[in-house]
Amino acid sequence: MQLNTHLNINTSLCGKVIKLEENYAEVLLHTTQQMSTDTQGLVHGGFIFGAADYAAMSAVNDPYVVLGASSSKFIAPVKSGDAVLCKATVMAIKGKKVEVSVAAFVHDKLVFEGNFTTFVLTTHVLSQ
Repeated sequence: MQLNTHLNINTSLCGKVIKLEENYAEVLLHTTQQMSTDTQGLVHGGFIFGAADYAAMSAVNDPYVVLGASSSKFIAPVKSGDAVLCKATVMAIKGKKVEVSVAAFVHDKLVFEGNFTTFVLTTHVLSQ
């Protein structure tokens, strides 16, 4: 399957799609010291959220998908150097609205979970 969305995203900041199936995607983010908030290497949650968002968009896999809303929980800290695997699954499709569930793991430990409400538009959001 070919990726059809977010083709210009910076994969060093948001991760790389490593698995893509219909209504499912996995994104792997290799965290770096530049993502750290302190000298102990705590990774800023925004990078984890960004990878999860990218996984959600990839699971929908439409060029015109946009994020409308989300709810998320940060369950465990991520340290610089950790590899974060985000698994995104489309849960429901109601017209233009697509609900996606994302779980993120470091090794087998759950570190993040979120629900993303996306919308598939007919044209690019900036063209409207």
